[in-house]
Amino acid sequence: MAAQIILSLSILVGVHEAGHMFAAKFFGMRVEQFSIGFPPKIFGVKYGETEYSFGAIPLGGFVKISGMIDESMDMDAMSEEPKNYEFRSKPAWQRLIVMLGGIIVNVIVGVLIFTALVFTYGEQYFPKAELNKYGIVAYEIGEKIGLQSGDIITNISGKDYERFSDLMGSEALLSDNAYYTVQRGNEELKIEIPANLIEDLSDRKKAGMFIAPRFPFEVGAISPESSADKVGLKPGDKIVAVGGIKVDYFDQFEMEKHKHAGASVDLSILRGNENLKLTVDLDSSAMVGFQPIRLLQLKTEQYGLVESAKIGSKQAFAAVWLNIKGLGKVFSGDIDPRKALSGPIGIARIFGGTWDWHRFWNLTGMLSMVLAFMNLLPIPALDGGHVVFLMYEIVSGRKPSDKFLENAQKVGMVMLLALMVFVFGNDIWNLF
Repeated sequence: MAAQIILSLSILVGVHEAGHMFAAKFFGMRVEQFSIGFPPKIFGVKYGETEYSFGAIPLGGFVKISGMIDESMDMDAMSEEPKNYEFRSKPAWQRLIVMLGGIIVNVIVGVLIFTALVFTYGEQYFPKAELNKYGIVAYEIGEKIGLQSGDIITNISGKDYERFSDLMGSEALLSDNAYYTVQRGNEELKIEIPANLIEDLSDRKKAGMFIAPRFPFEVGAISPESSADKVGLKPGDKIVAVGGIKVDYFDQFEMEKHKHAGASVDLSILRGNENLKLTVDLDSSAMVGFQPIRLLQLKTEQYGLVESAKIGSKQAFAAVWLNIKGLGKVFSGDIDPRKALSGPIGIARIFGGTWDWHRFWNLTGMLSMVLAFMNLLPIPALDGGHVVFLMYEIVSGRKPSDKFLENAQKVGMVMLLALMVFVFGNDIWNLF
């Protein structure tokens, strides 16, 4: 878990800071230090005018450019006359490109990652037509807003949708006055989506407790020495009743078997044209011991490079738009920031404890876009703060004083440190 987030952040911080460094060098600025990770320094090597190093704290990085007021707060050097290789001696438009360099590279990397994932893996999803053969399974959070298992969701806020994942996308969860149109038997209903629904979905204790595709099933792989193995359950068997109660779908099977946890229960089995009855002993978790095979068709699509680039770009910028809408909900009070904001610990939990390259690169691509967006926020000490001051200089023709920039940098650092304390504390609180 820790290794994955350290590798991901190291990649993203590295390319971000490289964007600043290469832009600065292109315009003849001296780059004194390039570091992945914060001090204390583990090791470093000097090549030309620049020292390249790794820090012991893998939560960021920095590029030190001569003549720039940054987090080092080296004001002694700023009191001297500007030298031609310093950041402050260059035209405002060049300094602007340097400050945007990291953001631009993060966007490019994010788009490339999503494009590569689409090109390599294609897309797998449950299309609406397949999903609506049997409807959805409504779990605790779904039932809380008024959904029921078997409901067929026909549209989102009056708009058609393409795949199951759309039901939990930004249009559904982050739009104002959103709702599902539901067909329940012969009745059409409007189920309103609460503005704070995403809070419940962010609660790790309720993970997976919203909705899922409903599907009929048959028995797949059998776990050795399990209850299923001991009573002779076989791959391909269809369980049609539990304790005499008919089950057509896997969620019904799960619900009925849990009623007999810690006891024995009869399973009615259809094996080919043969009807069988097997009695299984269930432990307290009601585990039978087989992998269900969904009798619901996933749609798989493969794309060429051009189409992958289009889809990958759309996915990359959708991650940014999701964060913009999410922040809007936080500032409007619809979402509790304690449930919306995560730090490194929370992000590490999303990566999970097992190494999955598809998930790793998907999350890394998303983080690259989020890093670009967050750095563009107009907060002093972030790239976006420098961009605001440079835009002011370009438009007005007047450069803010070094004293003003120094104080702004201090304010920005305090804000960022406060945010870091909050997200770390929030992550630790959510562990328990």
